[in-house]
Amino acid sequence: GKHVYQAKLAEQAEQWDQMVECMEHVVTAGEELNTEERNLLSTAFKNMIGPRRAAWRIVKAVQWKEAAKGEEKHAGYAEEYCAKVEDELDRLSYLSLKLLDEHLIKKGSGQSKVYYQKMRADAFRYMAEYKQGDEHLKM
Repeated sequence: GKHVYQAKLAEQAEQWDQMVECMEHVVTAGEELNTEERNLLSTAFKNMIGPRRAAWRIVKAVQWKEAAKGEEKHAGYAEEYCAKVEDELDRLSYLSLKLLDEHLIKKGSGQSKVYYQKMRADAFRYMAEYKQGDEHLKM
């Protein structure tokens, strides 16, 4: 339908946020996804989350480097920026988990259920990269 086609257009244009939005419509429409639709969903989230994971690692490394040099003010700025990236990662991870838990895993069968469980595990693995201390327990 319309949203699958628009997701493909968004993919070609590398507009990952729109691709996620289109696929959210497809998922919440209630039908079981076919292989192409599952791949579109996965691609959308991976391309939204991947660069943010990389950004978090880079900024975290800068934060540690600044702290090691005694540049507490700069380390604090980096920490603030890291928190923004973590908020974006949380929003995307929780959205993917919501779609998986409330719509896809219930309706999935066989191969698709395995695919969705892997996507779910990936979301938790991504969050485990940046969550600390008690935040791990809240996952």
